Amino acid sequence: MSSVRTAFLQGKLRNFLPYGPEDLPALLQQPRAAPREALSRALLAYLRRIGAPEESLRQAERLAHPNSRVVVTGQQAGLLTGPSYTFYKAHTALCLARTHDREDRPVIGVFWVASQDHDTEEVASAYLLGFDERLATLTLELPPGRPVGRIPFAPFLPRVRSFLEGFGGAGSVRRAVLEALEGEWTYAEAFARVLLRFLGPRGLVVLDPMSPEIAPLFRAVYERELDDPLASSLAINAAGEALRAQGFEPALGRGRGSTNLFIETDSGERRLLRYEDGVFADGERTYTKAELRELVRDAPGRITPAAGLRPVAQDAVLPTAGFVVGPGEMGYVAQLGGVYRLHGLEMPAVIDRMHGVVLEPPTRRLLEKYDLSPWEFIEDPEGVLLRALAEHNEAARRVEAGLRRIDEEFSRTLAALPRLDPTLEGALRRGRERLEHELERMRQKVLQAELRKGRVLRAQFDRLLVHLRPLGQPQERVLPFLNYMLKHGTGVLDRLLCSPARGRVVLEV
Repeated sequence: MSSVRTAFLQGKLRNFLPYGPEDLPALLQQPRAAPREALSRALLAYLRRIGAPEESLRQAERLAHPNSRVVVTGQQAGLLTGPSYTFYKAHTALCLARTHDREDRPVIGVFWVASQDHDTEEVASAYLLGFDERLATLTLELPPGRPVGRIPFAPFLPRVRSFLEGFGGAGSVRRAVLEALEGEWTYAEAFARVLLRFLGPRGLVVLDPMSPEIAPLFRAVYERELDDPLASSLAINAAGEALRAQGFEPALGRGRGSTNLFIETDSGERRLLRYEDGVFADGERTYTKAELRELVRDAPGRITPAAGLRPVAQDAVLPTAGFVVGPGEMGYVAQLGGVYRLHGLEMPAVIDRMHGVVLEPPTRRLLEKYDLSPWEFIEDPEGVLLRALAEHNEAARRVEAGLRRIDEEFSRTLAALPRLDPTLEGALRRGRERLEHELERMRQKVLQAELRKGRVLRAQFDRLLVHLRPLGQPQERVLPFLNYMLKHGTGVLDRLLCSPARGRVVLEV
């Protein structure tokens, strides 16, 4: 999504988001109820079990302070930590927390691992751009429909080890990743351990809502939903209609009878709960409210939130002041004001994450050669390519100069004609538009013809595409940040963690 489009959408969405980044300092001053002591105990037990470093444990302990606040973010448990924006989200949360932290009001950076998510296809693949500038892919065969917080990681470790060892690079980083993955962990826990290996020493606290230590904390949220199971869905749809009335396509829509709760069935599948005529159903069997309340009490983790309830569940347990999101998430969070009110909560400041691009030496040299911004290239690579061709190709420059002379001469002619006959103005304007269209069409044809001949330029831009838009998407949405740590060591992580919390950041290696 282009920066212009993103800014436009965010501007419209602010009508539905009461607080933004500029409100974070004020929200940190306001009281925020949360089960801080229970939360701190649960997090400490979970983090100790998965081997979190001392600084992460220290920050989890500080959450018990009665004035504590958090800046929270989250993401799916991607293979090898998923795309780079996982690290960028974590960095934004950590940086904002560190900026506002005080001894009498601790502010903690928290990362919510989406362990409840059952879209396993989205987390089954990892891509690494090797030293040979080829994109290597690893795809695991994860069982469909099961929460990643229930899938064991150990069966996949041999393939991951082989993939990383074949890649080469910084041995210390590779060893750290593989050591974090060793053991009897779930897929979500394996993700958390790798993230903590690199960001835990910086104070990141990771929260897995399906972990046995933490899952019981959400009981009250789910019980409130069960008491009025369609209210939150109606609130989401009402907000969607309000968005649509402003010309914005809503991100969420709840169908007839759809609740905002999932159930993990006896077979291990995660299914949406529906409600009609006083009966809950998951497509296989029916449940009474009493049966579901019993599950919430006795089997924490089997009842989990849909997207329209997840941030509310998060903020019912955490003393959240700021919620760091990506562009897509901002769209659905904008529909949740009514759901927050149903649960007696106020929305936190919704904060857009940092956007990053890593420039390796070959990429940086090519961008400098053609005087290009990486962001310009990421947003419009073909347009940038043609502009560079027009500036650097002699034949293209001659054509550009000729077309410019034609345009200038026609403009002078048009400027003189209305004095002779004012009734010609409309016809002349239409003629000017047709000429401009034809000149642009001729220009594009010439540039495309020269591009076909200019193999060196095409090869150089193809090289930029591999680095900056792999698989046709922005780098940060495909390549893991670990890709660059494996190739260049942890210095690139140090540069990230010294970067601004928000905005566009270029990380050179």
